[in-house]
Amino acid sequence: MVSEFRFPDVGEGIHEGVIVKWRVREGEVVSVDQVLVEVETDKAVVELPSPFAGTVLKINFKEGDQIKVGQSLIAIGEPGESVAKTTEIHGPTETIQIVEKRTSEHVLATPSVRKLSREMGVDLTMVHGTGPGGRITEEDVRSAPTGIPKVKETAHVVTKSEGVVVSVEEGDQMIQLSHLRKIIAERMVYSKTHIPHACGMDFVDVTKLTELREREKKAIEARGVKLTYLPFIIKACAIALHEFPEFNAQFDEQKNVLIVKKQLNIGIAVETSDGLMVPVIKDIDKKSIVEIAQEIEHLANAARERKIKLEEIKGGTFTITNVGSLGGMYSTPIINAPEVAIMGVHRIKDMPLVVKEKIKPRKVLGLSLCFDHRVNDGAKATAFMNAVMKHLEDPDLMLVDMI
Repeated sequence: MVSEFRFPDVGEGIHEGVIVKWRVREGEVVSVDQVLVEVETDKAVVELPSPFAGTVLKINFKEGDQIKVGQSLIAIGEPGESVAKTTEIHGPTETIQIVEKRTSEHVLATPSVRKLSREMGVDLTMVHGTGPGGRITEEDVRSAPTGIPKVKETAHVVTKSEGVVVSVEEGDQMIQLSHLRKIIAERMVYSKTHIPHACGMDFVDVTKLTELREREKKAIEARGVKLTYLPFIIKACAIALHEFPEFNAQFDEQKNVLIVKKQLNIGIAVETSDGLMVPVIKDIDKKSIVEIAQEIEHLANAARERKIKLEEIKGGTFTITNVGSLGGMYSTPIINAPEVAIMGVHRIKDMPLVVKEKIKPRKVLGLSLCFDHRVNDGAKATAFMNAVMKHLEDPDLMLVDMI
């Protein structure tokens, strides 16, 4: 009997992906749980194991093709069995028929090759692939002319996107968005248009915190751990979330209910070559500053290399976006729905403050808290922010108030 393996719902709002690499070929005998294919989603590159044993009769998509949840990826059966030419594809709301394989909307290239092309300024659509099935290799990129081509001088293109007219004039450059960037764009538009954002800003004197970090940094780094300010900020947020659980929550729009989460799972926004990813540190309340620092380093590296596991980016209840290394005093970050709040962390600056009636130079950190105004109000958000600031201003309190 022929069995079809369809792209499964892997959770966390993932509806589509891109085929990165097939690990099997047509005619190959496979066993249950053998990895069939690597698929890049907006969250991670995931390996999909086979739920069936048998012979690969037909592979329905090429590397680089975009796929949606419910579409048939591969047919497995006994040698000699026939596969119908027409294959049903079940989407979330409809069933359609296709007769042949879908045409790829992307060039055939792995994420590492795409990253190399961006670094070298090579337009992949202009590169001839010499790899299997026409896939572009690193060697193809390195031997290709560099520089993103300009629009031809005679070209005048007008494109429309939901009523917005965009003109492309001579000398302009057209840069194709990556799959990850497209998904990020969709989610940001959804969050900003569906959630009434409100944002509070303040600054906190972190002079004591900087002194503590300087004292402990060498000893911690001797254990192979890079000690930044972020673990302290995460721990301070965890203590505040324990005090104000309404911010450690998700909003179910369909049921119109606020779900206060039992676990304290804080996501940290990480900049990658394709856009932001949000790995999640689980059970913050059960981890030390050093353990949090270790996990930050591991998750950030895995995200940038696109080797992060799906379970490492699921289950977030609150998000922190740290732009301190880049600069800026304040920002208004966009909420990571269905969460109800996000904290923006900024650069520590030297500023004059009045301390015990005297002006003194102090280390000052800017913070921004954007929250869903449907479920929380300004007074409660200010109280939450004050709780975070209190523990950053006097880090000894973290030892007293550890959850």
